[in-house]
Amino acid sequence: MSPKSKAQSPKLPFVFSNFAMTADGKIAFTGGGFAPFSSARDHEHMMELRATADAILCGARTVEVTKTILGNGGRKFQEQRLKNGLAEFPLRVIASGSGAMDPKMKLFQKHFSPIVILTTHRITGTKLKMLRAVADEVNIFGGHEIDFRAAFLWLREKWNVKRLLCEGGGELHGALIRAGLVDELHLTICPKIFGGRAAPTIADGMGFRCLADAKRFRLKSYHNFDGELFTALTRL
Repeated sequence: MSPKSKAQSPKLPFVFSNFAMTADGKIAFTGGGFAPFSSARDHEHMMELRATADAILCGARTVEVTKTILGNGGRKFQEQRLKNGLAEFPLRVIASGSGAMDPKMKLFQKHFSPIVILTTHRITGTKLKMLRAVADEVNIFGGHEIDFRAAFLWLREKWNVKRLLCEGGGELHGALIRAGLVDELHLTICPKIFGGRAAPTIADGMGFRCLADAKRFRLKSYHNFDGELFTALTRL
């Protein structure tokens, strides 16, 4: 490969994720039931991170359960986005391998920024047509599972996404971890215990079968705020 062609190779966005989890590693209750359990400071931290992202990525189930609209957090954080050279609102990216999403979800009722849906060939023609009526773009990446590397290259090229923030859930984030696509992880550890062997974690799904395959991260920073531990880890 010549120096010129190498320089012209497409680049992936910088992918960073943000989760609050309990001291026993859970991000929600068994069965997927969700209730906010972190502090107001953690919520503010989430909005601070959003203010540095071109786009926010969530799984369809997470959007449905949390009823999030993936906004910018209001004027204060909107001003931060503008200072960071970003659009007033982030691009909203939803991952759904089957396309099983309710077109009447709250997210689709708010039109402040484009909505992009990543899906697979498992989606039916009916669902594809339905989602294209409520989203700005629906694109297929992969046969059974979403090819996130290809999808992220496309997001960089088509939507100029340089910084992509993943906010869950565990199945989606686990897939990104296995694919080696998460560059930085922001993790707020809350002094609560949920328990439950089936309760969601930050990296659900297939997982790894041996230590040699595990993805490694380095602790970048940490601080304690009123009993919650705010950490940042970078991929090795």
